[in-house]
Amino acid sequence: MSRQSIVIIILLAVISLGIVIAGQVFWVRNAFKIQEKQFNDRVVIALTAVVEKILVMNDDKAITEPVIQKGPDFFVANINDTPEPYLLETLLREEFEDLNLKEDFEYGIYDCFDGALVYSGKMSFSSPDKSGASEKIQYLSGFEPDGHYFGVLFPNKTVIIAKQLDFWMYSSGVIFLIFLFFAYTIFVVVKQKKLSEVKTDFINNMTHELKTPISTIGLSADALERPEVIANPERMLRYAGIIKNENDRLKSQVEKVLQIAALNPRKMNLKMEYFDLHEVIDSASRTFRVKVEENDGLLSTHLNATKHWLKADKVHITNVIYNLIDNAMKYTERPPHIVVKTSNENDKLVVSISDNGIGIAPRDLKMIFDKFYRVHTGDVHNVKGFGLGLFYVKTMVKAHKGQITAESKLGEGSTFTLTLNATTENGK
Repeated sequence: MSRQSIVIIILLAVISLGIVIAGQVFWVRNAFKIQEKQFNDRVVIALTAVVEKILVMNDDKAITEPVIQKGPDFFVANINDTPEPYLLETLLREEFEDLNLKEDFEYGIYDCFDGALVYSGKMSFSSPDKSGASEKIQYLSGFEPDGHYFGVLFPNKTVIIAKQLDFWMYSSGVIFLIFLFFAYTIFVVVKQKKLSEVKTDFINNMTHELKTPISTIGLSADALERPEVIANPERMLRYAGIIKNENDRLKSQVEKVLQIAALNPRKMNLKMEYFDLHEVIDSASRTFRVKVEENDGLLSTHLNATKHWLKADKVHITNVIYNLIDNAMKYTERPPHIVVKTSNENDKLVVSISDNGIGIAPRDLKMIFDKFYRVHTGDVHNVKGFGLGLFYVKTMVKAHKGQITAESKLGEGSTFTLTLNATTENGK
């Protein structure tokens, strides 16, 4: 399946899921509003009944607008006289129970002259022992009606309404799970697509790398069958030498792929020894400096670490340094400028190798240490390979309990930083 097809499928799936989620949000909001309106209406009916009973008891005239909702969870009831707290609580309890409003509430009785709180209390249907004085009702003071009034607050109103939306909450949870599975599926599809591309690139690279020596061997073998070549021992030896060299090259490439592909840091048998990493860097620098200078480049070292001894596998660590310097030299379109630095951070030996090469794009930077992954560089210096060099580097560093990081900017160059546990000479 092509990348474009996958993108289209993902886009259509995202749009479809987005429509479903938007519809679910719309219906949940509407259902909540309906439940909230029903709750408010029942509260108003109950409080109106309480006001009417108090008016009857006091032989007062009816009030035009006995109940006013002053907030999402706060209701105010107007009366003609200050009610007795115990009576008010009893009436509220009865009316709320009749309308199946058995939810915790708080109430306050206010002075009609200055709006001060005269009495406050809270009522719990589920836990009567939690009933008593109220603190939250205090903020309701300041309302200025024409007469006496009391207020009722439902501090858990949102939770109460949410509990009544069991079906909608359940369906929302199911949709959320579907969304998670969808996101995971997309992640797996994209990852598998990348792995497929890496696999294809690896096969193409390997085919190209192996095809050349095989073709050369085939041509040389055909030449050896010609009578004029058979009659000329010198030519026979030359073609035989070509076959041997190309066979060795082919054998080396196959072994390299098999050995590095089978690398496992957990099962690696490292030959640990004490050695000076500065000596390894000096040796590598001398080796590569000739090639760098042939391309009008410069390779400089700044070995500033005071603790530069390691207890490690010298062969593998040397290969790591050679790999990193070799990459710094190859991946550039201009005369290479390579800088190798060392320093100490606490008990760590830090090695950085910087270059002025073509750089690595951010999307590639996080995958350059993956097995078989190669950054597409076009024909820069005709660089060939299997995408195993940096995988080998990362594997070796990990086997030595170290760290390696990479920083890069396209067109400006890259810096690879290697951090290993330092030691003193011979562990002393």
